[in-house]
Amino acid sequence: MKATTDWLASVGAQFSASNGTSGYAHLTNYTVEYCEWGSGPTLVLIPGLAGGVGLMGPIAKLLASHFRVISYQLRGEGDCFALRRPCELSDLTADLAEFLDWHCLESPIVFGLSFGGVIGLEFAARYPSRLNRLIVQGVGARFERSLLQLVAGTVLSRFPLPTDSPFINQFFNVLFGSPQKQNALFQFVTQQCWQTDQSVMAHRFRLAERFNPKSRLEQIRVPTLIMSGGRDILVSERSLRDLHAGIPNSSVVRFPRAGHLAFVTQPRSVADAVHRFLTS
Repeated sequence: MKATTDWLASVGAQFSASNGTSGYAHLTNYTVEYCEWGSGPTLVLIPGLAGGVGLMGPIAKLLASHFRVISYQLRGEGDCFALRRPCELSDLTADLAEFLDWHCLESPIVFGLSFGGVIGLEFAARYPSRLNRLIVQGVGARFERSLLQLVAGTVLSRFPLPTDSPFINQFFNVLFGSPQKQNALFQFVTQQCWQTDQSVMAHRFRLAERFNPKSRLEQIRVPTLIMSGGRDILVSERSLRDLHAGIPNSSVVRFPRAGHLAFVTQPRSVADAVHRFLTS
């Protein structure tokens, strides 16, 4: 039976990275679900604060044309009870190191998106010999508390929210970088982000608030690509400049018309920038 266009749009099928394989890796502190696509040099894709592996679909399927892409669920994704045990940024970084060991990956490319970029930077500073190159998008040298970030952090941590509220979903407009129509892409993003438990989002938000790697950036010795949307209100120009200046061998690519979710809204531009960086 042929699937209808409306049904495909409702489940975000056109944005998913199909034809991949999934599996489970049993780590010390949790069993991690992961997905894998393509073949070639291994690129480990770290998801952001919300949405998990599902939100990686648009960028993962483009990168899979040239690379073996592996993305995995962060601790707490799909299991809010995992946060009953202490979980700091150092623990998430150690999870990544153990996940690489489980896959017998000695020196992969690490690509972190948004909060995943925070983990990627921390990992590269702590284990500089464990990766080949580092790529980040949607992260700067520090978390700067704008009014929007203050409100978002307070709301996530203190108020129970409905998982499909048109009013709350308007917050995602700021992540796109411009007002969005209630189209299939918007529905895909909101549906994927609300797959992450609110308590987990709030916890990761607090970890990002405490993130300040400026004194350790010089320990990142691998070639590093820093990507940012020109309309990303979560990463300031100053924070971006400091990140670039702090990492000895780094370059910056800007996407002038993109917001924080450039990897979703402009996945082709992001994938092309990654490919140029890794083949230059």
